[in-house]
This record gives sequence, C-alpha cells and structure tokens, in this order.
Amino acid sequence: MAENSRRWAEISRRYRTYIKLEKRLSANTVESYMRDLEQFAHFVLRMWDVPPRKVESQMIERYMAWLYDRGCEKSSQARALSGLKSFFNYLLLTDAIESSPLEFIEMPKFSRRLPDVLSTAEIDRILAAIDRTTPKGVRDDAMLELLYSCGLRVSELISLRLCDLFFGEGYIRVIGKGDKQRLVPVSSTAVRLIEYYLDQRASLPVDEHHADTLFLNNKGKGLTRVMVFHIIRECAKAAGITKKISPHTFRHSFATHLLAGGASIRQVQEMLGHESILTTEIYTHLDRESLRGS
Repeated sequence: MAENSRRWAEISRRYRTYIKLEKRLSANTVESYMRDLEQFAHFVLRMWDVPPRKVESQMIERYMAWLYDRGCEKSSQARALSGLKSFFNYLLLTDAIESSPLEFIEMPKFSRRLPDVLSTAEIDRILAAIDRTTPKGVRDDAMLELLYSCGLRVSELISLRLCDLFFGEGYIRVIGKGDKQRLVPVSSTAVRLIEYYLDQRASLPVDEHHADTLFLNNKGKGLTRVMVFHIIRECAKAAGITKKISPHTFRHSFATHLLAGGASIRQVQEMLGHESILTTEIYTHLDRESLRGS
C-alpha cells in the first residue's frame, strides 16, 4: 500500500501544478479539486490498493455510491465527478493511461436553481434611484450602468483600469476568470456616464497605487466586492425593490434580457466569458414573461 500511496501523492503533485499553472484554475477551485482527489485516492487505496493507472470504471461507480450513502448532495457528487474527469484527462494527456475510466460514466442529474433576475423596469428604477448630485452618485451611476450593460462579474468591474477603456473602438477589455481577456461592446450610455464620472474623478484625491483603477472610493482607492454589494443594496432599497439582489443579479439579468431580445446562446456565452456553453444555457430556462414586470 505504501508504494501505491507514494504514486498517488507524486501524480497528485504534478496534477496540482498542471491545473494551477496550465489550466489557470482559481486557488479555490484548485484546493477543491485536490481535496476531492485526496478523498478518492484514500477510498481506492483502502478498497483495492491500486495506483491511478489501474483505476477502473466500477471503482468510480462504487465511490459515487459511497458518496450517495454518506448523504452527499447531488451538486457535491457532480463536483467530485467533474474533478475526477479532469484528473483522468490529465493522465490521458501525459500518456499515463490509454483510456479514461470515466468515459461512460454520466454526471448525476439534478435541477439547478435558476438565478434571480430583475426586469428591465426594475433595472431602470434602481438606476433612477441614484443621487447624481454627488460625486459618489456620479460614480455609482456609471458603475452600475456598466455592470449591467456589459454583464460583468463584480471582480471584473472592480479590476477595470483606465487602460482597459477603448471607447473610440466601442469596447472595453475585461480580465475574467483565469486571467482570460475578452473584449465587450460598451453602450453609448455607459460611455457618456463614465466620461462624466472621469471628469469628476479628475478633481478628487487618488491614491498613487490606484491611479489606473477606474472606479475609486472616497479615499482614492479601489473598491471591494463588499462595497459594490452595499451600493447595489442601497440603490435597490431606495427604488423600493424588495428582491434579494447582488452584483451577480445584474449579470444574470443582462444575459436573460439579451436572450429575450433575440441574441443567440453563443453570443451571450462570448459576452459573459463562459468557458462552457452549458453554463450559459441555464438562462434559456428562465420564464421570459416574468421579465416584463414594472
């Protein structure tokens, strides 16, 4: 058992390097994959004492049944299986195995919770509730318009730099997950609001370490995710909207409104920066009639 444990540990170390540096997965995803892999390795070693290259389909099926018996949610089972597929695909790439034991194993079926969505009227009410007579209001107006009209993640929004704005060409450059760049069309309304904000920003103090950051707080430093969350919640409250919303609600709403307006699923996938179209397809299941509220 000691020899096979050593083989699992050695391959696991190389796999960690692969998903971190070559696949460029986030730190949280890397740790999640590695925890699941370690648990699977312990199960296989305890039950059969074989190295990674000797794992067979029935072993994985037994493992999935074990997870089920332990009361694991289907989402956790799916995550574990996804991680194992990634691991054995890595073994295929490195010629450690000739075929994957997961080739004919299907992901567990479960219903995904549909994301909360705001109607276009509700988006308008939130934006209209902003007090544009203050520097903060001018910033929030530009920021929320950009967040919605470009379908940005909150992390993408707060990391935007002045050098990412290409208004003459009609787009912004966005750094998404895994440091992947994409170009997103920017609306004339967002351009106008951002340019007005930049005029105001020029007279405000700016921390030297955040000189190129687009959206700043009142101390001249970059905003945090929590700050954006609170700004949105304040605006929603002022607009009389009681739905529980977050920055990601704007992204969900953007995607759903695009599809309702006739955009193709591929176009929405590119706009959102989804690596897999399966992630984007959840929006096709939303009831578009519910978006016509006032």
